[in-house]
Amino acid sequence: MQHLDRPGVSFCSRTTYDDNAITNAVEIYDSPSGAVHFTASNNDCGVRDFDMEKYQFSKRFCFPWPVNHTSLSPDGKLLTIVGDNPAGMLVDSSTGKTVASLSGHWDFSFASAWHPDGVTFATGNQDKTCRIWDARNLSESVAVLKGNLGAIRSIRFTSDGRYMAMAEPADFVHVYDAKNGYEKEQEIDFFGEISGVSFSPDTEALYIGVWDRTYGSLLEYGRCRNYSYLDSFV
Repeated sequence: MQHLDRPGVSFCSRTTYDDNAITNAVEIYDSPSGAVHFTASNNDCGVRDFDMEKYQFSKRFCFPWPVNHTSLSPDGKLLTIVGDNPAGMLVDSSTGKTVASLSGHWDFSFASAWHPDGVTFATGNQDKTCRIWDARNLSESVAVLKGNLGAIRSIRFTSDGRYMAMAEPADFVHVYDAKNGYEKEQEIDFFGEISGVSFSPDTEALYIGVWDRTYGSLLEYGRCRNYSYLDSFV
């Protein structure tokens, strides 16, 4: 871990000594107590939680297959677990016990994200789809969104829950109108391999990381608005 306002590494720790010790994803979140934590998803089938303020290991859960991504529900009670298995899982964030299984994808999953409403969440898979789920009824996904080229590697919702972005491994990022049932989509087409996507906290910008050796960059897209003379009245 490193602070941006001063030089040097603040904390460094080896998560595992397993031969297959790849850390596939890191998610930072605020715990119910208010402390800042992060969850590391590892190829050794483990999910580890760390307290970023105390620089301490907090807890570890083990699963039957390598974990590629983990995301915490807004209320902090549930974890979405996806990895090298077509079926994902919802687990209790305190105990690691499985609450429900997610069936529908055909291949391995690499991304997940929760909607701010705490009910809806999304999973991205190597079958070139992103599935939208309702935690109140997990018998089937409520929507299936298709990519163009490859696995859905990154998913993010805006803080107001209106939009959702999903990124493919390269060239394409899709932005959906989550508020209106994901029926409207804007496709952002560029050249380069994608390391991830994120919205700004105020929802006014979308950031796309491009890790291509030649075209490596951080792209920023601003949110377009149609203003009229009525907007001047308060």
